[in-house]
Amino acid sequence: MAASNVNVVVITGNLTQDPELRSTNSGTSVCELRVAVNSRRKDQSGQWVDKPNFFNVVVFGAQGENCATYLSRGRPVAVEGRLDWREWEAKEGGGKRQSVQIIANSVQFLGSRDGGGGPNPNGGGQPQQQPPQQQQQPSYSPPPSDVPADESDFGPVSTGGPQEDDIPF
Repeated sequence: MAASNVNVVVITGNLTQDPELRSTNSGTSVCELRVAVNSRRKDQSGQWVDKPNFFNVVVFGAQGENCATYLSRGRPVAVEGRLDWREWEAKEGGGKRQSVQIIANSVQFLGSRDGGGGPNPNGGGQPQQQPPQQQQQPSYSPPPSDVPADESDFGPVSTGGPQEDDIPF
C-alpha cells in the first residue's frame, strides 16, 4: 500500500505589508500577502525571545479580492492552505531560483480594521456581549492567546451585530 501525503499548513500572524492584487491572463484575481508569525525560543542566555518567520501567501478568486479590500499592513489573519514549491530561471542569467509559498484555502480576518478587536467583514474579532437571559448557558472558554479568535460558533448568536445581509460578500 502506498503512503499518502499530507500538505496542510495553518498559520496566524500579522500582515507585514498591504495586500497586492493582480489578475491572471484569464481574469482570475490573485492576491499576495506577506504574513509574519512569531515563534518563541530561548537565546544563549536562557531568555525567551520572539523569532519572526515570514511567509508569502497567495489567495485566489473572490476571497483574494476580499483580502485586498479589507486587509492592510499590521492586520492579524489566520490562514489555512497548502505549501507550494516553485522554481524558475532568474532574469539576466542569474541562475535558478526557488521559493516555498502558501496557497490559501481560507483566510480569516482577525481583530478589526481599526485594530480594536471588534466585528469585521469576515466574522472575526471578539465575541459580542450576550443578553443577560442567555448568560446562564454554558459557554466555551478558549485557552489564553495573544491573537483574538472568533468564538461566534460556540455560543448563542447576538442580535446586536451586523446581519448577514450587511456583509458585502
